[in-house]
Amino acid sequence: MKKVKITVLKTTLDEELAKEYGVEGLTACPMLQAGQAFYADYAKPEGLCDEAWKAIYQYVFALAHGAENGLFYYGDWIRKPGPFAVVTTGCVL
Repeated sequence: MKKVKITVLKTTLDEELAKEYGVEGLTACPMLQAGQAFYADYAKPEGLCDEAWKAIYQYVFALAHGAENGLFYYGDWIRKPGPFAVVTTGCVL
């Protein structure tokens, strides 16, 4: 089984939606920072928030168990083989 590298590309906050629906003082994800990297196979790596893990675990599991770049969304919604991005609550991984 391979280890999959997960990199936080950025954290975001939609100010308009946060103002309308969020609690007072809501900020971008305080748990993760751009550039942070984690390695995983089937288990959530320590330090990665639960919400981010729920958004990406099925992709990590597939890649760790041998999903090939050419068969894993490449040409469908990923421009080039290799990396792919997943947007989760306040983070882009």
